[in-house]
Amino acid sequence: MPFSFNAYSAPLAFGFAQAWIYAAVFVLRAWRNERLSDYLFALLLFFLSFEIWEYMLGFGGISVLWKELEFFPRNFSYLIPALCFFYLKSQLDIDFRFQRRDWLHALPFLLYFVYHVLVYLQGPVFVEFWKKTVHYPWYIQLIEEFSIYILQAIYFYNAYRLYTDYRKWAPSQFSDPESISFIWYRNFVWAFWLAGLFSALVSIVDIWLELDFWHDWWDELFEVGLIYYLCIAGYGQWQTRKLHFKTEDIAVTAPTQVRTEKVEGKELQMWKQKLIQVMETERLFLDPELNLSDLAKHLNTNVSILSAVVNTAFGKNFNDYVNEYRVREVKKLLDDPHVQHLSLLGIGLECGFNSKSTFNRAFKKATGLSPRDFLGGRS
Repeated sequence: MPFSFNAYSAPLAFGFAQAWIYAAVFVLRAWRNERLSDYLFALLLFFLSFEIWEYMLGFGGISVLWKELEFFPRNFSYLIPALCFFYLKSQLDIDFRFQRRDWLHALPFLLYFVYHVLVYLQGPVFVEFWKKTVHYPWYIQLIEEFSIYILQAIYFYNAYRLYTDYRKWAPSQFSDPESISFIWYRNFVWAFWLAGLFSALVSIVDIWLELDFWHDWWDELFEVGLIYYLCIAGYGQWQTRKLHFKTEDIAVTAPTQVRTEKVEGKELQMWKQKLIQVMETERLFLDPELNLSDLAKHLNTNVSILSAVVNTAFGKNFNDYVNEYRVREVKKLLDDPHVQHLSLLGIGLECGFNSKSTFNRAFKKATGLSPRDFLGGRS
């Protein structure tokens, strides 16, 4: 039977095709850039396409899933929450690789898969018997459905906590953490939360009012919107190969401090002078992508020692320390007649800032005034 395009099936079909096309695009980008995160995102889009294919085929007049393939596993809902979490881990740590213990996260899906396959292999007659005497009377269908929502809550909570820990850690490592703030991932998590909440509400209303197949279309349409958002926003997310964040890198009991080595006395003063010298003579702060790891390599030391020096000797995190030099350079250039042709933003960019918002925020934090107000107060 040919697929029937109509007002119900067409939007789902377009969403299904969108997911597959972008999955291929992400695989290609992953292969070119050797990025595990892009492979995982491609797999996520592939899995999401199977969240809507039952209704897509049903509204299109194809009933194979309810006849020849009745009770066969039809989606990857049990894997999607864990995959979202591991996608974030691979984005935050370019060296992340799956360990043997990580495969335990696939256990709920394996249990679901084995259960359905074993029943399916007994044949259509047994499937109908099992559904009527066990699967529905024992509420296994409902247990399966709502256990997915529980998994979503657990994994997305962990993902959001990982994201917030990263946001606390980034200013101690990067001179411009806003450029790799992963705001999109926060939105990504919230989008999944909304999709899960909407789906749960539809399921509850379905049970309460005993709605038919056609009323579930709105839930599927919401999934299509999620797919389009993830495809476009996910592909536009700025990529970096310099992130090496692990949860053990941050002391969660002291949110603004990263784990550092103890440096004091003469050693502290020695590293303090070395850091001042290299910043003032080599002017490394002019590099908008300067980070703690690169600076540590430049000084032939490690990140822990350098972080301790910045935190203890200067009483600042790395972001504020570097921006202090940049703001100082901006003030100097404001008096330089050779750069009067530049705008305020142009001067900020010359001094190592890489965006207007970062420039304005850092300048106001250092001086108490916005760049424009500071310039106006001098005239």
